[in-house]
Amino acid sequence: SSDVCSSDLTMTPRTKLTAILLGFGLIIAFVPENTTKPFRLTASEMLDEVQYGTELIHPDELAEWLINNDPSIQLIDIRSAAEFENFHLDDAINIPLNQLLDNEWVDYLDQDVKMNILYSNGTTRAHEAWMISRQLGYENNTVLMGGLNYWTETILNPSEPNSTSPDDEIAKYEFRKGASQYFGGASNSTPSATEGKSKKPQIKRRKKKKT
Repeated sequence: SSDVCSSDLTMTPRTKLTAILLGFGLIIAFVPENTTKPFRLTASEMLDEVQYGTELIHPDELAEWLINNDPSIQLIDIRSAAEFENFHLDDAINIPLNQLLDNEWVDYLDQDVKMNILYSNGTTRAHEAWMISRQLGYENNTVLMGGLNYWTETILNPSEPNSTSPDDEIAKYEFRKGASQYFGGASNSTPSATEGKSKKPQIKRRKKKKT
């Protein structure tokens, strides 16, 4: 089921920040006290990071990177294993939200080789995963804006603009239409998805900083 509603994508900045701060309190409660890394950010510091939405990756950006086979990104699906098995974006690995703190995933989340793009059905759960990772001091993680729902709406089934629309809107639609064809379009409910088991690509361990 979806973890985001349409209002998720149209929230005002003030409403968004309020929701994130409320979620932040839950994140602090969620991360165990005996974690191997201390908390790195206060609520105020987290607010500074999220108020401009710099952690969000728009579907247009992701589509361009995937089409160009950009080797510097890694997709991480934080949904359940069952949802992942049903469908997922090509080359994504599965780290369910409830396993995010497991030691086996540290080298995937805490590394400076690739930029991780966390996604779920919507934005909410992926944002929770991002906030947990930031609390642990991990920096190379971002969130796919709107998740698979918005990806499907924007990239796979783009709405054609009016003939009187601005040139940039028409150009954006042309790109999305081409991307839709590239990823399989609306031929099925999850055309950009790949069935199969979770993949664990080789990721180099994060280099320790010299003291």
